[in-house]
Amino acid sequence: MCSWLAQAVLAVLWVPGAMAAESPRNILLLVIDDLGWADVGAYNPATFYETPSIDALAASGMRFTDGYAASPVCSPTRYSILTGRYPTRAGVTNDFNGTRQGRSGAVAARYAPALARDHMPTEELTIAKALQQAGYRTFFAGNWPAAQGFDINRGADHTYRLAEETVSFVRTSRSQPFFAMLSFNDVHTPLVAPPELVEKYERKLADDTELHALPDFMPEEQVWPTEEPRRVRVLQSHAVYAAMVEAMDIAVGRVLEEIDALGLRDTTAIFFVSDNGGLSTAEGSPTSNLPLRGGKGWLYEGGIREPFIARIPGITKPGSTSAVAVLTTDLYPTFLDLAQAPPRPQQHLDGSSLLAVLRGGELSREALYWHYPHYSNQGGFPGGAVRVGRYKLLERYEDGRVHLYDLEHDLMELHDLARSQPERVAALRSKLHAWYDEVGARFLGSIEGGPTPWAP
Repeated sequence: MCSWLAQAVLAVLWVPGAMAAESPRNILLLVIDDLGWADVGAYNPATFYETPSIDALAASGMRFTDGYAASPVCSPTRYSILTGRYPTRAGVTNDFNGTRQGRSGAVAARYAPALARDHMPTEELTIAKALQQAGYRTFFAGNWPAAQGFDINRGADHTYRLAEETVSFVRTSRSQPFFAMLSFNDVHTPLVAPPELVEKYERKLADDTELHALPDFMPEEQVWPTEEPRRVRVLQSHAVYAAMVEAMDIAVGRVLEEIDALGLRDTTAIFFVSDNGGLSTAEGSPTSNLPLRGGKGWLYEGGIREPFIARIPGITKPGSTSAVAVLTTDLYPTFLDLAQAPPRPQQHLDGSSLLAVLRGGELSREALYWHYPHYSNQGGFPGGAVRVGRYKLLERYEDGRVHLYDLEHDLMELHDLARSQPERVAALRSKLHAWYDEVGARFLGSIEGGPTPWAP
């Protein structure tokens, strides 16, 4: 063999993960329920919570600063993960157990929410089914779904049991590529955590004198009528929630440690996401999403921006970050690429493979969209949103008002530029309305006895 060819071969052999990139990857997807962008140390060094396992995962892979859920609530986002499409295309626009209608007591709201699908059809070609057809063994643990292409389905309430079920699957699946989706119930309500961890954070709170001087809550805009003024938590100071976050992090670490112990680190792609923002405006308001505005159930950044981490040895550079705006619909085509399976463009219509981005490149995509025609249980208003570059337009379905924010300079969405930039507003609104038509967005008419709402 000539010397230059020998050197080239040796160079490839000595690059960590390079040979692994030549074959299909194992894929582990970790989905956390209601975990906020600011709940994780890798995103918020000042967080009250302790997330060493997740932080280590981010340090060993790529952290997306602008990772988004396809919806501000759970079910539509999970639908987007499994299908690679905007959930609006299927009428999946609210939680499958969503309860908010057009009235609250004797007070009439100004908009009648759209009818929403309350299940995923079993004939849907999920990413699990696609990977099955590519020769993968598939596994699901946690809440939702049931029979959607997973060879093994394990449901459990306890976070550690879910982790152990996943570990068991990984141990028995080393002879062929596998796809494991670990869908945690935490950190969703009800708030329950190991007593010893709760006591740990109660002591931490008691010892932090600076926290004692700060308010836990501040007023939030009043959208859904309630007897009490709505409040938003602005301080991470809930001991039980903190304990839930750490318990979830311990379970994540348990699975990652087992992958390393089995010698699967270099052949396993790991993705970590949440299904919406943290719960900050209702149901106990256990966390704060600052510096993001709002939270779960809201179209502000606090409701849709989420932790989004990927580690693929040989592809992602350890400790790297990307400001490319990515969406949960992107996971489907990315997983197909990692499996060396053919793309399914008619299925994952709204997802883009992130492989080039994971290697440090860019993504050619003009806009991201959201459609939430409901009053959320957390107080959010019915509306839509579009992000193009650094600008984000919000549109309220109650009356047609719009808000424009420059996310690069105003991450908290406090400075509305709609009046000062009417041309940009018109362009983004036109783009958003064209998208409504493309995906068949559903809207409903006025509420009987109430004012006629605006409709696009």
